[in-house]
Amino acid sequence: MKILVVGSGGREHALAWKIAASPRVEKVYAAPGNAGMCSVAECLPIRSDDIDAVVKFAVDNGIGLVVVGPEVPLVGGMVDALSLAGIKAFGPTAKAAVLEGSKIFAKEIMTKCGVPTAAYRSFDQPEEAAAWVELVGAPLVIKADGLAAGKGVIIARTSADAHRAIDDILIKSVFGSAGRRLLVEEMLDGEEASLMAFCDGENVVLMDAAQDYKRVSDGDAGPNTGGMGCYSPVAPVTPLIREMALENVFRPVIAEMASMGVPFKGVLYAGLMLTADGPMVLEFNVRFGDPETQVILPRMEGDLVDVMEACVDGRLDQVELKWSERKAVSVVMASGGYPAAYSTGYPITGLEDAAKLDDVVVFHAGTAMADGSIVTAGGRVLNVTALGDSFCGATARAYEAVNAISFKDAHWRSDIAKRAIDREVTDER
Repeated sequence: MKILVVGSGGREHALAWKIAASPRVEKVYAAPGNAGMCSVAECLPIRSDDIDAVVKFAVDNGIGLVVVGPEVPLVGGMVDALSLAGIKAFGPTAKAAVLEGSKIFAKEIMTKCGVPTAAYRSFDQPEEAAAWVELVGAPLVIKADGLAAGKGVIIARTSADAHRAIDDILIKSVFGSAGRRLLVEEMLDGEEASLMAFCDGENVVLMDAAQDYKRVSDGDAGPNTGGMGCYSPVAPVTPLIREMALENVFRPVIAEMASMGVPFKGVLYAGLMLTADGPMVLEFNVRFGDPETQVILPRMEGDLVDVMEACVDGRLDQVELKWSERKAVSVVMASGGYPAAYSTGYPITGLEDAAKLDDVVVFHAGTAMADGSIVTAGGRVLNVTALGDSFCGATARAYEAVNAISFKDAHWRSDIAKRAIDREVTDER
């Protein structure tokens, strides 16, 4: 089988890496891919949002399965177009992808299904949103309704913060069309976790949990990013929490989408807050998380292609997932200035040294080839992932690899998986 992975980030590199390990796969293509993906896939000069070009390549080259990584082509209808052309595609249709494309729609579905989530109001007029802030007071969470590359969520700890966020989104349009409407939510207390599930329109199979670090700096300081690191598994996501999420979140939403005539197939991602009253949903994504995928797939045992085909064909009830007991930690190396303005084109050294370390995989997120060398080409440049028998060991190995790699103005968090290490130390006492 020939498989095409659509996308160019660390998530897509991890997907291509796992897919290439399948004995069923003859060849992997990536559109457009990146400098690191060239080791496991043939990279194509096709943008990830160029639906017509992706469909044409898939048809002309006998592609057996297209795996769509990013949210933009999913919301834009890439799976629909591929299906019409007779090509199997892994991911939701455009109508189903609205679960991520509109946070307001997702909230409405959650409310209808009784999914536990934060209280909210939606607005498209700044004056009305500001009046609501004055009525309820801070702290609050302000969210742009549409797709904002993981940066459209603002934690407003004061009313002044909330008013600035409303002005930025609705008046200054800092998130463009994604900010035509916004949500004002209550702030939930607890520990965050990411839980993803494979779905075939009716059946749901949970993956293991991960924990993402969204703030740019140590100690969860600074603005939100697309994710600065991740680890898996997550001890607070106990079997009971998983069962609660399955029965109170995933199954009701999948059933509701099916009843609307919009069956959801692919990966449904729930960002959870583990509150004293149980898991509550912060957001839905309609694809593999990034950087969660970079720690989930290295722990997944078995053939990812089999699972993806079962989702597409509606036979997920025949699949059983197994996970390694080993721990996985991924550290994001980012360009100087990210998540604000940053420069690219800087040569990256030390990749070969990092690759020689046992249990290390470096997934490329924002890289390109220039004059025969690998250079930076994005805000999040590399996802340095390591496995270990403990979080202490996996984290040490990940940072050993990070310190072997260098590019101008590189920065990263130094506290990825600290919570997990602290729990390990406590458990040993």
